[in-house]
Amino acid sequence: MGVRSSEARGAWRWSLPLPASTPWREWLGGSRGGLVVLALVIGAGAGGGAIVFRWLITGFTHLLSGHDDYSAVGHLPNPHLPALGPWFVVLAPVVAGLVYGPLVYRFAPEARGHGVPEVMYAVAERGGRIPPQVTIVKALASALCIGGGGSVGREGPIVQIGSAWGSSVGRLTRIPERRLRILVACGAAGGIAATFNAPVAGPFFAMELILRDFAAESFGAVVLSSVTATVIGRAAMGNEPFLDLPVFTLRSGWEYGAFALLGVVVGAIGVVFTHVLYRVEDLCDWAWRGPEWLRPAAGGLLLGGVLLVLPQMYGVGYPVLSNAIGGRYVLWMLVVLMAAKMLATSLTIGIGGSGGVFAPSLFIGAMGGTAFGVVAHHLFPAATAAPGMYGLIGMGAAFAGATRAAITAVVILFELTGEYSIILPLMLAVVVATGVSRVLSRETIYTLKLTQRGVDLDAAHAGPAGRLDRTRVADVMGPCPHPIAADTTVGDASRVVWASAHHVVPVVGADGRYRGCVTAAAVAETLADTESAAVTVADLAVLPRTVTETSTLATALDQLADEPGIGVPVVDHSGETVIGWLTHGAVLGALRGAATTGSPRYRLPAPVHHRPR
Repeated sequence: MGVRSSEARGAWRWSLPLPASTPWREWLGGSRGGLVVLALVIGAGAGGGAIVFRWLITGFTHLLSGHDDYSAVGHLPNPHLPALGPWFVVLAPVVAGLVYGPLVYRFAPEARGHGVPEVMYAVAERGGRIPPQVTIVKALASALCIGGGGSVGREGPIVQIGSAWGSSVGRLTRIPERRLRILVACGAAGGIAATFNAPVAGPFFAMELILRDFAAESFGAVVLSSVTATVIGRAAMGNEPFLDLPVFTLRSGWEYGAFALLGVVVGAIGVVFTHVLYRVEDLCDWAWRGPEWLRPAAGGLLLGGVLLVLPQMYGVGYPVLSNAIGGRYVLWMLVVLMAAKMLATSLTIGIGGSGGVFAPSLFIGAMGGTAFGVVAHHLFPAATAAPGMYGLIGMGAAFAGATRAAITAVVILFELTGEYSIILPLMLAVVVATGVSRVLSRETIYTLKLTQRGVDLDAAHAGPAGRLDRTRVADVMGPCPHPIAADTTVGDASRVVWASAHHVVPVVGADGRYRGCVTAAAVAETLADTESAAVTVADLAVLPRTVTETSTLATALDQLADEPGIGVPVVDHSGETVIGWLTHGAVLGALRGAATTGSPRYRLPAPVHHRPR
């Protein structure tokens, strides 16, 4: 409770005692050693969380399908319910939805969807604050969704689980927001590293997608977390590459041209997957009129119908991916599986399911890349590698096309497969796919969801300088002051100039064209002269620097800095008409995010003989 003290005049003033000093919290929050300790704790928690999450997925998959991975067994019945035959897959998503739908709706709505956009939003806009219950709810909901046939991946959930754990540890120790964001990234890196046995890809995923920054302090912390999580994950799940694939080799240097073309094709497929995902989600939002907690169960009937036709869509589908790269599917089947995965994943997310899109993008890339390889090998059998190598490269190209995380795509594919022979063609295809994605779409599979909600991650990470770089002068300029005639005497002009909001007014000639501006300072100096009666405004007019309405505030700052106090005229795109006024206050307003669009009342033709600079 604060203590009030009185002063001589009788006014009361509060005095608030500081809280008791907590040296250990100050050490954790402000020292490098404290950050190391927190990174190790979060890495250990993320590694343990990944083990539990994998166990939950396996358990729920076996409970609801009767198999460890139903996507690999065809249309076999569930041994727990043999009377239903293969039709049990229609009910499995419904039963799972009846459990995780109310769970997500009641305790953690953030756990719905694929998770990574929510973490990116928390880091960019909420200082890294994620509700602690997300850790448990996301693990249960995603495991139920995948175990019940949801055609989604594990990466999104483990990123959100690890990030929520990192946020909870940081908030418990009350560290500053700057470091809290780093701890969130530590959780994401640890989760990815332990889940996929990828200690290098985990930090790059966290830095490139979550923090969107490669600062030395951040990188060191996420690497420590990733190493700790990987050690714990390997102790429980072994040290084998995540995908067991055959060895591939290039046939000739001419194949690099084919891999570049593969990057174009599969990169475009990654962009298509992004837009299909959100179109289906929008369609589900439009069609559903019932309570949100019931939506996963009701939509599960549609998903079950897809699984009945193509059981390969059940769950994550890594065995199917391995079969495709191993050459066990013909061309038409590869195309069908690629299109079906887009539909099944989009439907799973659209009905309110919980799971990631990383594994589906790898699956789609594997099918599309292998199909491309089948065609290439048929046309040039002696000069091309096995179709499976194109499928392997296609995995990275599809991920890069969907996310534009080129570094992560290269590193994670290498760690998932352990195939060093694919590095050069993989790098080429990934870079090409990233470029194609930038040409075809402004957003990625992770940012489009946030953009639809009105969140601009680029602006959030760029800060005030980025806002100036994206704000046009026309969006913040004020109206042009009322002009005065060039033949107006200084005495008559003084009242108009001093009443002007900016203490400056434009001057127009007899032909109505803009002749410059006259300032209050110039008028005052002239009036102080005893011979000022014959002086007109035309004698005092000067031509200040101008900016165009299409310029950004960043480029307009140079002109504005040369005109202290009065602002600068704004001309239209042709440079012949003054349409508004830009002031220092307008720029400050834009920095505060409260800029308004000026509506010019006067349009003044510029003099033909002088074009504004």
